Amino acid sequence: MKQSRTGRHPGVSNKHDGIAAASQALAAGDALTALKRVALRDDPPALALRGIAMAQLGDLDRARDLLRRAARGLRADPVARARCRLAVAEIALVTRDLGGLDQALGTVRSTLAAQDDRANAAHAAALQARLLLLTGRLDQAEAVLGTLDTAALPPASRPGCWLVAAGIAMRRIRAGDARAALDRAARAAHQTGIAALAAEVAQARAAFDAPAARLIESGREVLLDLAGVEALLGSDLLLVDACRNLLRGGATVVPLAGRPVLMALLRALAEAWPGDVPRETLLARAFRARQADESHRARLRVEIGRLRGQLTPLAGIRATGRGFVLEPRGARRIAVLAPPVEGDHAGLLALLADGEAWSSSALALALAVSPRSVQRALAVLDEAGRVEWFGHGRARRWIVRSVPGFPTGLLLPAPLPMR
Repeated sequence: MKQSRTGRHPGVSNKHDGIAAASQALAAGDALTALKRVALRDDPPALALRGIAMAQLGDLDRARDLLRRAARGLRADPVARARCRLAVAEIALVTRDLGGLDQALGTVRSTLAAQDDRANAAHAAALQARLLLLTGRLDQAEAVLGTLDTAALPPASRPGCWLVAAGIAMRRIRAGDARAALDRAARAAHQTGIAALAAEVAQARAAFDAPAARLIESGREVLLDLAGVEALLGSDLLLVDACRNLLRGGATVVPLAGRPVLMALLRALAEAWPGDVPRETLLARAFRARQADESHRARLRVEIGRLRGQLTPLAGIRATGRGFVLEPRGARRIAVLAPPVEGDHAGLLALLADGEAWSSSALALALAVSPRSVQRALAVLDEAGRVEWFGHGRARRWIVRSVPGFPTGLLLPAPLPMR
């Protein structure tokens, strides 16, 4: 059979042309075109591209299998093998299969950086930052972003990188930084022309624009966006933060996340300020006691004493003829910052709103309810799309689903094996 003018078998040239065309299609988010180029091939580079395409189409199990087969066939090529492992790691991130993922991404990133594969090493760093944000490690996520080579990032990875920055800023109540990051994410997504990326950024922007909390003061309620919450936290108000379960007065913070009874009493007192709260109301709010007896009243006195001790730096509690009244130190006003929507499982959502990843046992302890009650509530919230989990068994952790920075769709845009 004749050789081509370049001295290669004609089929070899077509083979490499198909790989290149499939790679370009995947980088543009066109998974179907990529599959047409490599659907009938079983060589390792083609398996890798088929795996990426299947991932973009949502068949994650098949994608993972193809990518692992490709990695096994690329043992002689450490760079190509690391690229396949990077794609497998991204699938694990999306499916919340996070066991050992931090270490796996670190190893892949080091391998690619050592081989001067800057684009894939940067993509691995961006995935690490997403993982760290997902698991509530904001300082570490910010540190990874600070060392990330953004100039080397593939275009389709850049929106996700800026979404992580926006997610960090939102959790830290920095509205200006969050808005700037979302603007950059939108521009980066527009430049790729990939609709799925634009949709992910639009979803993040909607979360940013949505009401972040309610301000309750002197019987009036006002919805606040993130900028409004940021301004409130910088004010001189004595603020009962029912989203994070703490009392804030300037630089002084009194945490009450592990004291749900004290938090319930404090919130009731703050919402009624400057008036007092009847003992029967406090018993119903803190203990859910419909018919109070002397034992309930005795417990109320004990818990009010404990709360008085916690609030000493910022406020006092005075007994009145019918109940108790909160008295701030100085001339401060008192207000309550509450979640925008409350109802069933509101206490659970309020705890999760602190941005940390919680175990169900820790949530049960903080809410003073049984672990089984928390597990049932989490199942309901998961079904409604309001929370999500990662890990398995005792390692399972729960987070709210309202903060951007988590991969809602697969990117997998980095260069793939071409040989």
